Amino acid sequence: MSRAERGAGTTAGAGAGQILRWNLFIGGHLSSSVPVRLVERTDEGQLVWLETGTPMWRTELPRGAHLRDIPPEHRPAHGYPTTADRWPLGSALIHQPAGAGHAVFWFFGRKQKFGGWYVNLEHRTHHGEDIDVADHELDITVAADRSWRWKDERSFAEKTGHPAYWSTEEAAAIRTEGERVARLAESRTFPFDGSWCDFKPPSHWTTPPRGPAPVRTVL
Repeated sequence: MSRAERGAGTTAGAGAGQILRWNLFIGGHLSSSVPVRLVERTDEGQLVWLETGTPMWRTELPRGAHLRDIPPEHRPAHGYPTTADRWPLGSALIHQPAGAGHAVFWFFGRKQKFGGWYVNLEHRTHHGEDIDVADHELDITVAADRSWRWKDERSFAEKTGHPAYWSTEEAAAIRTEGERVARLAESRTFPFDGSWCDFKPPSHWTTPPRGPAPVRTVL
């Protein structure tokens, strides 16, 4: 089955439906930990499904601040405590290509209507059922017509050179990775070729449970 033919209700390979944990770290500190389901895993990478409203853990921050706005040197050495919550954004199919410094999200709205792509520039490591994502701040939004734009350029620049984030040389490599993915969008090449835009999770999949609180809150 080709990529373009895959879509509604399609899963492939051993382990499809397995519950994994998508752990997002910002500046080395945990921001959120969300259960996701494995859709497909191949030598090229894997696809996971993140359902809106999924019970999750998020960092409990003072006065409702966002973790990316708190300098790492002002954070507790062992990380902030976590609190139970639910995934507040839309459902997303996430492609995590093997060895690449990005992930691509297909975001879906009400009635599973495709709303566009989101490119998260990141560094991933896998530990059993845990997917640890070190966020690189700079992202790209891609509309259904494949027009695209950078997101968070200013905060990316502000973090460049800080020891908890990335050096000037690393920042250049992160931006180059984003430019490479943007060219895929412009040429309508996978993952922007129309495949998976009608994806629907299998009807027997239930919303993953929250699971135990994260043990590791600092990379």
